[in-house]
Amino acid sequence: MANKERGLGRGLDALLSTDLQGLDSQQMVEIAIEMIVPRPGQPRTRFNEESILELARSIQSHGLLQPLLLRPRGNKYEIIAGERRFRAAQQAGLELVPAIVRNIKDREAAEISLIENIQRDDLNTVEEARAYRHLMDSYGYTQERVAEIIGKSRAHVANTMRILSLPQEILQMIEDGQLTAGHARTLLALPDTRAQLKQAAEIVQNKLTVRQAEAKGKARKRSIKKTVTEIPVKSAEIMDLEERLQQHYMTRVEIFTGPRGGKIQISYFDEDDLQRVLELLGL
Repeated sequence: MANKERGLGRGLDALLSTDLQGLDSQQMVEIAIEMIVPRPGQPRTRFNEESILELARSIQSHGLLQPLLLRPRGNKYEIIAGERRFRAAQQAGLELVPAIVRNIKDREAAEISLIENIQRDDLNTVEEARAYRHLMDSYGYTQERVAEIIGKSRAHVANTMRILSLPQEILQMIEDGQLTAGHARTLLALPDTRAQLKQAAEIVQNKLTVRQAEAKGKARKRSIKKTVTEIPVKSAEIMDLEERLQQHYMTRVEIFTGPRGGKIQISYFDEDDLQRVLELLGL
């Protein structure tokens, strides 16, 4: 599937081509940089300032070789693809930048922004997972549809989105570069938030590799099973139901059963996420 072009891939490659000689001169215009604004809610939220400074130096020497992709927004132009180039052009002191202007709807804008960043490996795992969830929440996409758009497997989408069930403190560590996606997956195997936070702190403090973190996690799980014998083992039916609920709400869901009923615990990581869960609950 990696070699099969899907969704917007072919069209996006044409729009973002670095071969400007292949573009119709009527397709490209020069836009005053003060008239350009970033698109709210784009998947990439963090930019490497050192990388942008290097690009700014290159732009000062050679100009901006790749146009921005913009759409009209009131009396301004909104960036669909190329915010990093836009920031570097600002630092380079450009007054005009080359751009392709298209009337693009919100849904396609979200898809293009996600695809551009994924193709360039610009997103951290948390940003990628939140972008998938945005497409699903805002436009009703299934995991299968998201996978088709980005040219990856449904399992990749599902596994990436599972990371959002981790505590906010751990998500912050991932965004700060203290933990990798591989580390995050080892934390998902742990039974509760307390164990996950403790393991994450150990990974950062001791600079554990993913393999070392996996071994540590397995040992911690064995220790928890020995010391918390009063907690009954969940049945396969309950575990399957938890998994289905987690896929539906895109967050960690736990079911606790007792002799007279039980409870369902749904986790969220910030106020926006709480509002999203409440809307799914119909509240």
